[in-house]
Amino acid sequence: MIAKLDAAARAALPAELPEWHLVEGRDAIARSFRFADFSAAWGFMSRVALLAERQDHHPEWSNVWNRVEITLSTHDAGGLSARDLRLAKSIDALLPG
Repeated sequence: MIAKLDAAARAALPAELPEWHLVEGRDAIARSFRFADFSAAWGFMSRVALLAERQDHHPEWSNVWNRVEITLSTHDAGGLSARDLRLAKSIDALLPG
């Protein structure tokens, strides 16, 4: 069984992942992304898919034209785990600057 984040790790979330927010009513984090157009959004999703496969941890997500919404939670842990933080940081690293 994968362990859920402890209180210290949860308290560090705003500093570690400032663009991500806790999802109300769920033990999950989420972030919204906007791109120039659909093609850029789709390219980003393709890169995230490759990361997710390598980490064997898959996001919940949706895409509408230039927007991508990603939610992370570890179902095996019943909530947030270190796997979510690792994938969120990897996703953030795909973005310029």
